[in-house]
Amino acid sequence: MKKELSPTQREELLRTLKNRFEHHPNRHQGLEWEKVQARLELQPEKLWSLHQMESTGGEPDVVGQDQKTGEYLFYDCSAESPPGRRSVCYDREGLESRKDYKPANNAVDMAAAMGIELLTEAQYRALQELGNFDAKTSSWLNTPPAIRQLGGAIFADFRYNQVFVYHNGAQSYYAARGVRGSLRV
Repeated sequence: MKKELSPTQREELLRTLKNRFEHHPNRHQGLEWEKVQARLELQPEKLWSLHQMESTGGEPDVVGQDQKTGEYLFYDCSAESPPGRRSVCYDREGLESRKDYKPANNAVDMAAAMGIELLTEAQYRALQELGNFDAKTSSWLNTPPAIRQLGGAIFADFRYNQVFVYHNGAQSYYAARGVRGSLRV
């Protein structure tokens, strides 16, 4: 599959990202859009991943910069878990273990196909410092191997002015649970 945008898609995405960047300055204080765009333009495959995030309802935005590498960090910043990435099991093993009512996909494979990573618990908590996300939905998180080896997976949401991290069997899925991702550019 070609992971490149047409010139029209590219310009439309950059315009959307710039507008979001300007509309939410609290998410990236001290960062300049021109520098973000310059890095994006050098990495068409990252633009393709951001387009995937955008087209599935993730509303990606810059949330910081890695001081060691200079990479900009994009997270899905949609108010609720991206609607185009819900109703999925945690991973392929969880999906294949379901006997009935298998969903169409799983969080780990979906993120990999988009070229993004599932948010970690620490990243999810950092995201919640920038606003209130997942007040009605929940999002699968990158699950530590020790939990996954026992058949579990973790997810989180925001209720009662608090971030809650829970566990479930990796084979479970719910209409209101989806995939939030991160991308380094």
